[in-house]
Amino acid sequence: QVQLVESGGGLVQAGGSLRLSCAASSRSFISYTMGWFRQAPGKEREFVTAISRSVDTTVYADSVKGRFTISRDNAKNTVYLQMNSLKPEDTAVYYCAADRHLSVAHEMGASNRYDYWGQGTQVTVSS
Repeated sequence: QVQLVESGGGLVQAGGSLRLSCAASSRSFISYTMGWFRQAPGKEREFVTAISRSVDTTVYADSVKGRFTISRDNAKNTVYLQMNSLKPEDTAVYYCAADRHLSVAHEMGASNRYDYWGQGTQVTVSS
């Protein structure tokens, strides 16, 4: 069982930056592939990025490539999402997700492959 707690959301102007954090309760954090998803009002949840447990694989949605960076600190049981050059269309609730069995890059974008989810943190980008 893993509990995930996101933090770092807020209101930022277009072009600004935010860094989200997701703290995991599990001592086996290193065993989990971690992902970030987001959901805007009236829209379905969409994949943002993911990082493998061994940190050798990262996957990004096309919409955030070159602007967002995922990283993890296994010693702190934390995964980060650095978001730069934010746009109003990035406005959403951002969710952290974890799964112990994911290892293939092309599967990391599927929300139904993740067993554990955080409660989400709101990111609002004003124009």
